[in-house]
Amino acid sequence: MAHVSRGDTVVVTKGRERGKQGKIKRVLTAKGRVEIENVMMVKKHVKASQKDPQGGIKDIEGTVNISNVSLWCGTCSKAVRSKKVVDDAGKKSRACVKCDTTFPNPGM
Repeated sequence: MAHVSRGDTVVVTKGRERGKQGKIKRVLTAKGRVEIENVMMVKKHVKASQKDPQGGIKDIEGTVNISNVSLWCGTCSKAVRSKKVVDDAGKKSRACVKCDTTFPNPGM
């Protein structure tokens, strides 16, 4: 499992998109990449179809390597690492290493 999941707010730490942040739209675990809203925009030539009768050149989100993104902590206001914590009820969650703020768990 990856250190980030769909719906997490992340910041890009390396590459030409460094410093940009957004929510993860999807995680491609087999390729080790993530798609982030409004980050790594690329041009795609779209042929006209019934769904898109105009066709043309569209801007879509490309993917970023998962190792080049880091979780964004709203409390610390910076990119942070996360750690696994278990509460009294035995429920696992992720927390900020610096300030112990918990992040919402993926799929729960």
